[in-house]
Amino acid sequence: MESVRDVRRLPKAHLHLHFTGSMRATTLLELADKYGVHLPEALRSGEPPKLRATDERGWFRFQRLYDIARSCLRSPEDIQRLVREAAEEDVRDGSGWLEIQVDPTSYAPRLGGLIPALEIILDAVRSASEATGLGIRVVVAANRMKHPLDARTLARLAVRYADDGVVGFGLSNDERRGFARDFDRAFAIARDGGLLAAPHGGELAGPASVRDCLDDLHAGRIGHGVRAVEDPVLLSRLASRGVTCEVCPASNVALGVYEKPEDVPLRTLFDAGVPMALGADDPLLFGARLAAQYEIARRTHGFTDAELAELARQSVRGSRAPQDERQRLLAGIDAWLAA
Repeated sequence: MESVRDVRRLPKAHLHLHFTGSMRATTLLELADKYGVHLPEALRSGEPPKLRATDERGWFRFQRLYDIARSCLRSPEDIQRLVREAAEEDVRDGSGWLEIQVDPTSYAPRLGGLIPALEIILDAVRSASEATGLGIRVVVAANRMKHPLDARTLARLAVRYADDGVVGFGLSNDERRGFARDFDRAFAIARDGGLLAAPHGGELAGPASVRDCLDDLHAGRIGHGVRAVEDPVLLSRLASRGVTCEVCPASNVALGVYEKPEDVPLRTLFDAGVPMALGADDPLLFGARLAAQYEIARRTHGFTDAELAELARQSVRGSRAPQDERQRLLAGIDAWLAA
């Protein structure tokens, strides 16, 4: 019988983590108390709130909870704390590289404007990286619910900081709203500036949303992408192009995309040759961080340690980590498997 290795010791890259959603629940309670923010029971109980975002009301509730949590981040010190603690949690779970996703417009009103907000975030990333040894970069994400012109502004800003910690450009929020093609110009600006195109798709909406990300936004990586399994031709296309899907098993179940952990199509994607990078998405709301996603793959989907090691390799290959960092992580994965 194969020995079971500790997945927390498996080196890996974390490519799908949202900024406010990375916060510790205890930190949220402390910041809410500091600023006099009333938290609903769903954020005070210490248990992940019961969410189902597959209908409009459920998604609105998810967004409301997220917005309340974000309102507790009001100073550069708060930002520094959030990123440092997120880095500490990632290191504890075996992450050697983190690409954290943020829409700086959400923090700009309290941090002195759009440019100061991004600079404060990037400064916090540098400080946390130095303190923990974790390689950290930023994916600037536009909000699908806002005007495409706002996305263009963000894309230009992201490109401006491409040599200072920003590695990608994303598109988040409810993919059932609007069309990916409305944001094609913003993504062209980002790609021309050397940034990875990493929009969300194939979570709340079906395989067509993944196809739109590929065709209209020329995505090099897809946030989620799990609904691609509903279209065998699309699945084959993702595999042949080597487009990494940032799959977040715990959040897929928490948001009602799938009823049970065993329904998340990890095995289907893996067997089809689609590269995956398991991610925690928003652990503040879903209660599970990075290592827990690998445990789901192991316990629920029967992934062997060799297959878990391959998932970790896929996460590293799908990252924007420098070549020497990739080699170090890949060597660590081999060592974990050989131990």
